[in-house]
Amino acid sequence: MTERLAARQVVALMTDNSSFTELPYPERQSAPDGPLAWDGYDASRARAVERTGEHESVVCGTGTIEGTRAVLIVFEFGFLGGSLGERTGDRLEAAYAHARAHRLPVVPLVATGGSRMQEGMLALTQLQRVARQSALTREAGLPQIAVLRDPTTGGGWATLGAGADVSLALPGAQIGFAGSRVRPPDADPSAYTAEAQVAAGAVDGVVRPGELRGRLARWLRLLTAPSTAPAPPPAPLGATDLPSTGWDAVRSARSPRRPRADAYLDAYFAHRVTISGDRCGGTDPDGMLCGFGEHDGRTIAYAAQTGTATRPAGYRTATRLIRLADRLGIPVLTLVDTPGAANDAEAERQGVGAAIADLFGTVASARTPITTLLIGEGGSGGALALAAPGNTWATPDSYFSVIGPEMAAAILKRGEGEVEATADQLRIRPHDLVELGVVRGVVEG
Repeated sequence: MTERLAARQVVALMTDNSSFTELPYPERQSAPDGPLAWDGYDASRARAVERTGEHESVVCGTGTIEGTRAVLIVFEFGFLGGSLGERTGDRLEAAYAHARAHRLPVVPLVATGGSRMQEGMLALTQLQRVARQSALTREAGLPQIAVLRDPTTGGGWATLGAGADVSLALPGAQIGFAGSRVRPPDADPSAYTAEAQVAAGAVDGVVRPGELRGRLARWLRLLTAPSTAPAPPPAPLGATDLPSTGWDAVRSARSPRRPRADAYLDAYFAHRVTISGDRCGGTDPDGMLCGFGEHDGRTIAYAAQTGTATRPAGYRTATRLIRLADRLGIPVLTLVDTPGAANDAEAERQGVGAAIADLFGTVASARTPITTLLIGEGGSGGALALAAPGNTWATPDSYFSVIGPEMAAAILKRGEGEVEATADQLRIRPHDLVELGVVRGVVEG
């Protein structure tokens, strides 16, 4: 799929043999040359029909992708640049309505230049129709996974693409709100690529054409498997002996040999997929890992800190993950491991306080069960924001503190020699936290 394929070719590549059934399309009577009487519009459409064999810019139907049935919305770029008009809106609305009626996920495979000029504002208002259908489908608890082909620009990107729960892009695909003919003349073209959108936190990942069907099938299987049971906390992978002192707990949690989030996720899940980015222009790949995985045959979402200071984009990505899992009825596992939130000037400019507040609120209001395991450092509110009230567990090589012992001593105007005693006073050892009622228990191997 590196070359620009026709819609029917995309359908054949993505779906199981003979599983695709095209949906019936609403009938619409149109005036000569369309609603604006645009001279030559009928002739342009006739040439598009002759060239592509399609009568509109989207093909909609149901099909199975490695066993999971879904509604597919496949754009035909050869039909007037995959543009959206009134008839396109009719087809998209019918496809979303069918998905809700039959409880099916929606997979838009987008390739569009935007709204159709020959229909003016009536074409642009189709974006409102699409947005409403997407919102209704979201409220119904059905996942939407977009595949961004080349190009995905204009309103198609701003609704079907960027508005999906998960977005996967083909390598080098042109993706952006501004199409190539309406950008500033000095615009850097590399900013409008799939890779740039991943770096900006707007797309979850780039997938090679030969891997797309398998990756899409895995996403569909995971996101269509709700569960009401909480995620069990992982077993400890590091030290099994409890620390004698508060400072021993700190040293154990800060040890470079202690297992980190990647090790816990690999041991816990049979396989997993990742979401990336906060959809606000940021990513935190070194501070927060988010996605969905299979554990003992069940889908569980995860948000895991990696032992570094968590940046605002990391908190916002975790919030996005938990909200999606909550909407789909999927339990969540969070792994807490951070010395604290990033506190540099750039973090403040990026709204770290608001990002943490939003995560606190999302965890507090989630209906799906959330399980937390403290696997290392639990530094202040930047760690607590990810912890489930009443269902947080701790490993033997972890600690949780209102603030790091060094900073606590500094605030209390104590010397360096009193840091270790301060750690004891804070009662930050795992078994101290159990006695205080902060965590439910210490996990055992």
